[in-house]
Amino acid sequence: MGPLNGFTVIELAGIGPAPMGGMMLADMGAEVIRIERANAADLKQLKDVSARGKKSVVLNLKQAEGVETLLRMVENADVVIDPYRPGVCEKLGIGPDACMARNPRLVFARMTGWGQDGPLARAAGHDINYISLTGALFATGRRNEKPVPPLNLVGDMGGGGMLLVNGVLAALLEAANSGKGQVIDVAMVDGAAQLMWMFHGFEAVGAWDASQREANLLDGAAHFYDTYECADGRYISLGSIEPQFYALLMQLAELPEADFANQHDAARWPEMTEKLAAIIKQKTQAEWCELMEGTDVCFAPVLSFTEAPSHPANVARNTYIEVDGVTQPAPAPRFSRTPSSVAHGPRALGEDTAATLAAMGFAESEIRALRDAGTIG
Repeated sequence: MGPLNGFTVIELAGIGPAPMGGMMLADMGAEVIRIERANAADLKQLKDVSARGKKSVVLNLKQAEGVETLLRMVENADVVIDPYRPGVCEKLGIGPDACMARNPRLVFARMTGWGQDGPLARAAGHDINYISLTGALFATGRRNEKPVPPLNLVGDMGGGGMLLVNGVLAALLEAANSGKGQVIDVAMVDGAAQLMWMFHGFEAVGAWDASQREANLLDGAAHFYDTYECADGRYISLGSIEPQFYALLMQLAELPEADFANQHDAARWPEMTEKLAAIIKQKTQAEWCELMEGTDVCFAPVLSFTEAPSHPANVARNTYIEVDGVTQPAPAPRFSRTPSSVAHGPRALGEDTAATLAAMGFAESEIRALRDAGTIG
């Protein structure tokens, strides 16, 4: 059983970071109950990875009976995940005040893009917008070209879902000591800003030019920290920052001393990048892997996410698993004594409604009445 066995999380259905956070909590052993609308998409049919390990309960929160049902469920929960814009839960009658009146130990985690307050709080947005406001998007891409969105990894996932889990776990630890819950304002714009911490320090000491892309150590300007095309059109990545690693790169790639000796001569980085690119293109990706993989060059082949599960290193560590025929990342991090696991794949819409309510103390007659009224599905 995972380290969160015994904790109950009510996840109001949303997209992106909130379901990711719920997935990670479920992987770690929490009972995660996803509250969905009757006309919601069936996540089992969509093969939604984030729905793994969760129970599916259909509840009509536009009915007073639905609101009361949720509040009764909250009495038995440790966490509520709110994925809506600020004020939506309050309008429904299930905001923090209403929920914590029923359960003072409750952790009420509010996942938004812009946060619960401020001039943008009620504006729509997506990952690309949140990371734009933190400098993360500006810093990503090639010199004199437009910024390139790093998928939705920085705002939604790193700055959202993982920050949500971090906040929930901290609040649960505090509640164990104080006996009191609290509201967590989890904003993707805050999380993306957190992820930029190192570059603020670099810029403060003159080690980073924040005014342009591909001009710094870690943004593709340095020839020893970049990706390169191979003879077969595939790519490799190099990260030979430390001098001993760079020396090994020079040795294994047979880089001429005259051209590559001055590793940190930034004025010559474009020239060295061009020459290194010509050398890398002389061999296939597989040939470079044979030569460098597993050495201290700091090397890896650039793989697609469908290729990644087959790489020997990922196979050896069981980094990927298959659930209901869908290949997906295994739970992480890895606990030595209470390992995480995936209990099951996505449930059909409303599959767990009756059983979950019964386990929370609802009588069979109450459940039948709620179904007859269209409150549950």
